[in-house]
Amino acid sequence: MEEHRGIRAPNSTNYGAMGQPFDPNYLMPSEKAMTSALMNPAMTSQGAPLTAPTVVTDGPTAPPSDWEVIPGYEGMGSDDGGKFLPPPQAGLIPGSMPTPANTSWTIPSVSENDARNALKDFAKNKCCYRTTPAEEMDFHELRPFNTYRYRLETFTESRTCKWVTTPYDGQAVDSPVFGIPPQPWDVPIQIPAMFKDEIMKMPVPHTSSLKACPQCLGICRTVCKKCHGTGRVRCWVCNGTGRRFDDPCHHCRGQGTESCTTCHSTRYERCVGCSGRGQILNYIELTVTWKNNIYEFVAEHNSEFPTDLFKKVNGEMIFMDEQMLLSPLVNFPAQSINQASQNALQQHRAQYFSTSRVLRQRHSIEWLPLTKVEYIWRGNRYDYFVYGKENQVYTDNYPQQCCCAVM
Repeated sequence: MEEHRGIRAPNSTNYGAMGQPFDPNYLMPSEKAMTSALMNPAMTSQGAPLTAPTVVTDGPTAPPSDWEVIPGYEGMGSDDGGKFLPPPQAGLIPGSMPTPANTSWTIPSVSENDARNALKDFAKNKCCYRTTPAEEMDFHELRPFNTYRYRLETFTESRTCKWVTTPYDGQAVDSPVFGIPPQPWDVPIQIPAMFKDEIMKMPVPHTSSLKACPQCLGICRTVCKKCHGTGRVRCWVCNGTGRRFDDPCHHCRGQGTESCTTCHSTRYERCVGCSGRGQILNYIELTVTWKNNIYEFVAEHNSEFPTDLFKKVNGEMIFMDEQMLLSPLVNFPAQSINQASQNALQQHRAQYFSTSRVLRQRHSIEWLPLTKVEYIWRGNRYDYFVYGKENQVYTDNYPQQCCCAVM
């Protein structure tokens, strides 16, 4: 219970306050300036360099400063959005830790037959390896090692919000007139399968607004960016000179420019901000992220076997417990596993409990089969490891690694 006194309810500033939704990188032209740019596009003389009138950026990303401010979402940006701290989880205490039933752990080794077959399969799957040593070897010793893997999984949920602007195509507008917009953690969402990563995005109810497109001021078109509103572009054949060698350019007939293929010489193009519809729909988008955070620890096995190879194999499950909140293991025979359990729970508590909602925890212990096999072939001693339930093989001194080896 003491461990949970550190979890505090986030204050109102952390929970919501995010300021006016405005993107300083979004250029808002005045209606007079836009109209002037559309009605008086810059023209060029024959062979003269093209000049560009003022144009706006490619599409709106946040509502202008005069739009409504949604209570609880002040200061929210439109790029990475804001992360909202979860409300406190009341009444949660670590569960009672079930004691592992077996206190005398017997770790068997593989049989000689399984060890031989594993080495044969290993040689068959290697280029230029022969199976002769595996078939003819004499076993000297099969030595097992006590090896365990502890895993802690903490399944969390986090929520972020940002402004999203899309072209309006006639869909329903869920504005604040239909109700008070709920706070991020008050939006009801069905939790997916436990301990599985997933991301879901949805509009926050009652935060939608419909406005004239600020990029084209509602007239559905903007000055063509390729020709800068002139209707013509530099001739690609003569590069705007009007001449090809000593003769007039046959492509542009000596003018140095040609018709713009983007706007078809109309000087305008469809507004990309509203897809030519003149209106945009702006709303707050809620992103819910479910994450299974994993901590793994493999106990010391007192051998030269590379521990990282255990990541590629499975073990035999000998203990598992799943609860809302876990207590560390204290009575497992391998003390390093007990210590790993304590370290893992402390680490996850520090990393996730204050910034995310913890939905479930699960920890487990696997027995990882590991046997060192020493054998003799043609008077020389060799060794290899058989590991995992799959009986994988690791060795760095296999005697026949080349097809040209002398038999």
